[in-house]
Amino acid sequence: MARTDIHERILAQRRLRAAQGRLRQRRTIGRRDGVRLEVDGQWLTGFCSNDYLGLASQFEVGAALQDAVAREGTGATASHLVCGHHAMHEQLEREMADWLGVPRALLFGSGFAANLAVQQALLEDEDVCVQDRLNHASLIDATRLAGARLRRYPHLDPEGAMRQLRNAPGGAAMLATDGVFSMDGDIAPLRALSLVARTQEALLYVDDAHGIGVLGPQGRGTVAEAGLGVADVPLQLATLGKALGGYGAVVAGDVDLIEHLAGVARPYIYTTALPPALAAASLAAIRLARRDDWRRTRLQELVGQFRTGAGRFGLELMPSTTPIQPVMCGDEATATAMSAALERRGFLVTAIRPPTVPEGRSRLRVTLSSLHTPQQVNALLGAIAEARDQALRTAAA
Repeated sequence: MARTDIHERILAQRRLRAAQGRLRQRRTIGRRDGVRLEVDGQWLTGFCSNDYLGLASQFEVGAALQDAVAREGTGATASHLVCGHHAMHEQLEREMADWLGVPRALLFGSGFAANLAVQQALLEDEDVCVQDRLNHASLIDATRLAGARLRRYPHLDPEGAMRQLRNAPGGAAMLATDGVFSMDGDIAPLRALSLVARTQEALLYVDDAHGIGVLGPQGRGTVAEAGLGVADVPLQLATLGKALGGYGAVVAGDVDLIEHLAGVARPYIYTTALPPALAAASLAAIRLARRDDWRRTRLQELVGQFRTGAGRFGLELMPSTTPIQPVMCGDEATATAMSAALERRGFLVTAIRPPTVPEGRSRLRVTLSSLHTPQQVNALLGAIAEARDQALRTAAA
């Protein structure tokens, strides 16, 4: 029989994405200076990174990285269970666990790998993972790759989660949710979900990639902000690559579960450990995030300023109190046109389109950093309003 030609298939898919206005394009950053970025020779003010606390370019963090590279070299040389587990990794895990108020933590190369590890190691074919419909792709893909049954409930709906768990077949159950949803910026109802998990004998797992460093006492994230502990949330993910400005992720929580992950999780066992120098940089970032409450205070002030200004300009926002402030555009063409108009005005704000977000819900994903100034936020608001008005005039023509 004749087989499908893969090149023809991907060309057809590309043509379809082009017709829908959904082609994705990488932008090469030449240089970076805080929130300022050089793109194709033009300096832009960025409002689309996840560097919420401004730690990616912080002097102490960079110095820790350079010192560790000089001492330890550039790589771990092996997986953790061979000879790649460095004292710096151990110290990072201990300090992350202490910060989050849990017994143990385990370091991974990325949040995607960590989410896969948790589900692959804990779930089997007859088990179920119940998830918020707007969970990050890594959580959804992890269930599929683990071979467990995937059930999804309406966004932020604990009763929907209860129904899915109650109607699920026998076997073990996990209830998984983002802490802060990366495209909407809203926060999961963790107290209600913890009650659902307890009554349905499910393990609650929180991917707090966008909450760690930003929310809760000392920036400990959404779990701490909800007043929950390891008995309520046995496992949570803390990324090192967003508010902490580095790379990698940590799964933290119950001792027995963490020990099990370290012994059997394939994304942990069968990959080279994170470079010790990156662990050193993340250690420095954690200490600053714990200490510097002023970064979170400034960030919340900027969030309030942005939302108040957006209201004056009549911009449609999502109900978010976090640094993720989506400006709704509707269709892909409008979002793309507005993003391009902002770039001409000196701002880098990415247009988010389906399939990342639902049909008709394209948006500009504005993200704020403690490094932004009130003047920059005001200038962005004026530029967004002008870009919207220009898009409306073009559509009416």
